[in-house]
Amino acid sequence: MRKLSLFWIILFTVPVFAQQNLTEFVNPFIGTDGPGNTYPGATVPYGMVQLSPDIGIPGWDRIAGYFYRDSIISGFSHTHLSGTGAGDLYDILVIPTNSKFDKRIEENNFKPFSSFSHNAEIASPGYYAVELQDFGILAELTATQRTGIHEYTFPKDENSKITIDLGYALNWDKPTDTHIKVVDKTTIEGYRKSTGWAKDQRIYFVIKLSKGFNAYKLFKDGDEVENPVQGEDTRIELNFSTSNREKIMLKTALSTANIEGAYASMQAEAPHYDFDKYRNDARKTWEKELQKIKIETDDKDRKSVFYTMMYQSMLAPTLLSDPNGNYKGANDTVMQANNFKRYDTFSLWDTFRAAHPLYTIIQQERVPGFIKSLLAHYRETGLLPVWSMQGNETNMMLGYHAVPVVVDAYFKGFDFDANLAFEACKASAMANDRQIDVYRELGYVPASEENEDWSVSKTLEYAYDDWCVAMFAKDLGKENDYQYFLKRSKNWKNLYDEQSSFFRPKTEKGKFVDNFIPKEYTKYFSESNAWQYFWFVPQDIPGLIDEMGGEQRFEQKLDSMFTFHPTASDELPIFSTGMIGQYAHGNEPSHHVAYLYNYLNKPSETQKLVREILTTQYKNEPAGHCGNEDCGQMSSWYIFSAMGFYPVNPAQGTYMLGAPLFEKAEISLPGNKKFSIRAKNLSEENKYVKSIQLNGKPLNRSFITHSEITSGGELVFNMVGEPQNSESKNKLIKTPKPNKIYQ
Repeated sequence: MRKLSLFWIILFTVPVFAQQNLTEFVNPFIGTDGPGNTYPGATVPYGMVQLSPDIGIPGWDRIAGYFYRDSIISGFSHTHLSGTGAGDLYDILVIPTNSKFDKRIEENNFKPFSSFSHNAEIASPGYYAVELQDFGILAELTATQRTGIHEYTFPKDENSKITIDLGYALNWDKPTDTHIKVVDKTTIEGYRKSTGWAKDQRIYFVIKLSKGFNAYKLFKDGDEVENPVQGEDTRIELNFSTSNREKIMLKTALSTANIEGAYASMQAEAPHYDFDKYRNDARKTWEKELQKIKIETDDKDRKSVFYTMMYQSMLAPTLLSDPNGNYKGANDTVMQANNFKRYDTFSLWDTFRAAHPLYTIIQQERVPGFIKSLLAHYRETGLLPVWSMQGNETNMMLGYHAVPVVVDAYFKGFDFDANLAFEACKASAMANDRQIDVYRELGYVPASEENEDWSVSKTLEYAYDDWCVAMFAKDLGKENDYQYFLKRSKNWKNLYDEQSSFFRPKTEKGKFVDNFIPKEYTKYFSESNAWQYFWFVPQDIPGLIDEMGGEQRFEQKLDSMFTFHPTASDELPIFSTGMIGQYAHGNEPSHHVAYLYNYLNKPSETQKLVREILTTQYKNEPAGHCGNEDCGQMSSWYIFSAMGFYPVNPAQGTYMLGAPLFEKAEISLPGNKKFSIRAKNLSEENKYVKSIQLNGKPLNRSFITHSEITSGGELVFNMVGEPQNSESKNKLIKTPKPNKIYQ
């Protein structure tokens, strides 16, 4: 008879939850292999803490600290990024050890580690468990908003130990100033200040233990020192004598402002030592969020993918303020959020496209806090954030894409200071950095000698954001601003090259660059090529169709987008993944393209392609993401598309129709309202839409509005097995009008 490991002996004793819980369909390991860059650890929706295992070895595959193919764990740190390409955070590493194993390896910088097996590892929303096999220690993790909860089950050993390592750093992260103070035998406080992608990060903490340690050792730069200690590289080793299966709980409460805030986090969120209650509370929190969309399907893998995407869509933005309302501001001072929670981790180049529009439907209670957080950043710096985290502006990527997020929320009726918001949007559009000043002067960003000039991408994305400012100005009665930004929103035309029929980089003197090959990945396009960026005029798709000579040419080019496959000799960069022809689902600029057939009265082509992307680019396995998850964007694309619609223009208040992946989906809305989506006669073969009814009446347009969803009702798709594209001009399906907001 096979001997059960400690892992399974302990887990047999934990509570078993009802089978109907949607949390049971979430697989946090999706994206931990391949290019997804996700983490499997414990967190709650939009929480400050992401308590997750760290392999301890650097590299692109371990950007989130963990890589499914690895076989060691070097500890559990409290902050992680979900699905990005940025190697930052990993604050406050904790590792339990004992006398059973003391091997060290250079690859993880000679830190303690243990081997582990996926057969003795579990992850679910708000919970992570793994057996550290070399020590025979079971590690279990859960979290509150601002507190990481560890419970370690030790074997009998006179030399059990818990190490808290503030000098631990990975990838881009580097500690600049750390501090540890032993308050008593169950309390430790301190801070970890660091630099990396975000240049000034500050995490203050207090740690409480369920059992007092017998002794401790403090270290600075590897040398033992007295209490307290301050330096770049500090750690503390806590020594215990443990009996067999003895549990020790360690609670780590955080604040980005000060120690007082960390104590407030502990008092407000983690006052007791009942691990199962914390775990169950986290599960209930997740269950409540997942219940906001209920789907019906017999396909368990697809159900797992859907609810995992729901889960991953809620891992960012992350909470920045403590219970006292204090936080580390983007102006590097301690600021206070009055009457709202301050959030950060705004991956806006990614998330403005689908994640933030999704929040306006299923996170209506949080959206005002998100917008007020963006406006707080503006008050702190004079600009809206570009890509902000931990109270810092990283200026990563391009555009001023807080603008569409703010404008979208304004037109959807969320409560915040509209005049301040317009002031912030205009200031960001009139900034003099990131070549915005040159863009204003020339009407485009000129090609330059910089290694990563992104001139074409910047021009197209600035023009879209300008359209958003124009619509905002128009609604506020600011006619001069409206006309000015509306003109700027057409700047995309200044880079259109009739000869190549692409957007082509242009020099400051107005000459198109030579040797232009659209499929090549050059410095003129951000993480993309000319094929992938051609379609980014979401504010005026009809104008783009006209510019290139009409619907026939546009359709030919759109067909080629999905059939012009890279050759074996093409050099594809790391971010060109999920390829279907030149379409790259692994990167955001492609995300709206499949829906553009609707503008050609070819909705069946959209339906076919969206089904292909849904079923081939997302899987219920560790390598289930075709590209970086990117703080909720990749997952939000799936959620929208699986329900049958998607926001091609994220600030227009419209969602272009595709076709549902599931027989039924029901969105729970504030005020006890429901919006149901049904797909009649749905099957693998019946993937095309014959007709659509909204609230019992035929829908003769290719989109649905935000208010039609949030008012509640029913959207019914009648599915068939043959394409239903109409060649008759009398059956044209209406598309959204440019320069109009639908409310």
